[in-house]
Amino acid sequence: MKDMNRIILASKSPRRRQLLADLGLEFEVAAFDVDEDAPSGIQTGELVRRLAIRKLNAVRERIRDTEDALIIAADTVVRCDDENFGKPADPADASRMIHALSGRAHEVCTGVAVARGDTLTAEYERTVVFFRRLTDDEIDAYVRSEHLSDKAGAYAIQGRAALFVERIEGDYFNIVGLPLCRLGVICRRDFGIDLSDPGRNSHH
Repeated sequence: MKDMNRIILASKSPRRRQLLADLGLEFEVAAFDVDEDAPSGIQTGELVRRLAIRKLNAVRERIRDTEDALIIAADTVVRCDDENFGKPADPADASRMIHALSGRAHEVCTGVAVARGDTLTAEYERTVVFFRRLTDDEIDAYVRSEHLSDKAGAYAIQGRAALFVERIEGDYFNIVGLPLCRLGVICRRDFGIDLSDPGRNSHH
């Protein structure tokens, strides 16, 4: 048995940082911009899985001495109809997204990549979110009052958009940006790390 070594979160998201901190984990943040272009026709789950791997590899390429570190990366996309909604380009784009989600169900997919040494695992989680029907005034007020440029689908469920959500099917934390249950399973199964008891972990 060996204590868990360094943890690196390859994400700029303050929400992902908070979720890991809420687990009582000590970690550092190292995030770099990556190319988010993807082949046309790629499934959303595979898209976010690949993007999470790109973010993880960017850290491994640019930071030295990460061989023993547990690196965690994630990427979230909202899918409605046949369109993937990433981060909105501007308020008009945010308004377009929220109008599209109003009164409908949509999917939130988050890819999670975890690596340590030569081992890398990448999976994705999918949650269905149901928005109630919103008025134009509600949407306009929301877009005006919220900082949405860093939020996939132009909303954060833990903010005012919680007032729009009728119900969800799946992992709530996946919508926030990091499916903790899946992350815990990956760490335990593939890396011998129990995130619920970080002081007692094997080393792969």
